Amino acid sequence: MQAILDNAKEKMERAMDALHNNLVEIRTGRANPAMLDRVEVDYYGSPTPVNQMASIQVVEGRQLLIKPYDKSLVKDMLQAINACDLGYPVQNDGDVLRINIPPLTEDTRKALGKDAAKVGEESKIVIRNIRRDANDAAKKASELTEDMKKDAQDRIQKLTDEYVKKIDETVKTKVDEIMSI
Repeated sequence: MQAILDNAKEKMERAMDALHNNLVEIRTGRANPAMLDRVEVDYYGSPTPVNQMASIQVVEGRQLLIKPYDKSLVKDMLQAINACDLGYPVQNDGDVLRINIPPLTEDTRKALGKDAAKVGEESKIVIRNIRRDANDAAKKASELTEDMKKDAQDRIQKLTDEYVKKIDETVKTKVDEIMSI
């Protein structure tokens, strides 16, 4: 029974990690170095993340300053960032790149809040599917008595409720962050 619970908890943790990764991609109107996590530059034949090739700083909360360790990579980084389509113009200042993040309009904030809520709902569906699989595994476990199966289902439900609550809190935090000016 404990193996079923441990397996379900591990899968739910991975679902939470996926939720965090998906929420990071939703912009908040503030500069965040994590915006560039997906951007990779071809560096001597292998794709390398920008954050491993440059220092990325947030300037005044609304601007990213990207300073490559190797000055010859500025043009390659510029092309890679533009190809990633962040939705922001990138300025080449010779040795550094600047990305200015404009403030969000009220309508954009509301739409992004809905996107965050949608990501949260998708995560809840994943959690519920994990619960269903764990309950099925508990029902099929021949070594468990009926009382143990019922106990396992109760514990799986408590675990599910705990993770659904975490998802709600995480999404609420993100929506609050989006809606703040």
